[in-house]
Amino acid sequence: MALKDRRLTTILLMLLLCTGTLSAQGELAADSIPSDSVFADSVRKEMSVLIDTTKQTKTDIATKTWIPDPKRALWLAIVIPGGGQIYNRKYWKLPIVYGGFIGCLYAMNWNNNQYKDYSQAYIDITDDDPRTDSYNKFLHLGRRITTDQDIKQYTEIFKKRKDKFRRWRDLSFFILVGVYALSVIDAYVDAELSVFDISKDLSLKVEPTILNNHTSRNPFDSSSVGLQCSLNF
Repeated sequence: MALKDRRLTTILLMLLLCTGTLSAQGELAADSIPSDSVFADSVRKEMSVLIDTTKQTKTDIATKTWIPDPKRALWLAIVIPGGGQIYNRKYWKLPIVYGGFIGCLYAMNWNNNQYKDYSQAYIDITDDDPRTDSYNKFLHLGRRITTDQDIKQYTEIFKKRKDKFRRWRDLSFFILVGVYALSVIDAYVDAELSVFDISKDLSLKVEPTILNNHTSRNPFDSSSVGLQCSLNF
């Protein structure tokens, strides 16, 4: 028991000595720091500048690099004509999109009015009521329909013209739908390609290679020397 007590006492004394040594070293290190805290102020300033620079860099990257969401661009283009182009920040496409819409709407309205006028003229010339003569406004000045031959001729003319303007009106509507569909597809594809990696390194590499013609089992007979071209883009 006495031996064990001596060993415990020795261990405790060694721990006390180590603790005292570390405390002394800590006090010396604390005394070596300047009292005016110049070093601490410079460190804080450097950290503040570094944080501000990092925030500014992130802001510049977010401003210059716009990565749109393809699904959002798709839905905006479906709900609002041209909305996908606005969301993708491709404002130069708006005159093309809205120009296509306005042109198709104008053509559809004009052809529809012509179709109504010629349809009414065709109805008036084929009925037996002499009071319905709206077809006269389509005749030349001083020209009147008096004979059966004239009635037959102009009936055929009015029928062809009303059918023509009806086809053009329907075609204008389908073109309008096509312009709308293209604007939706363009918005979605444009948003998808915004994250496509396009490298500026466009190079053509030409190097010698061994070509196997598979004309013989002997690799020396079926092989020939050639050139291999690789295009990096």
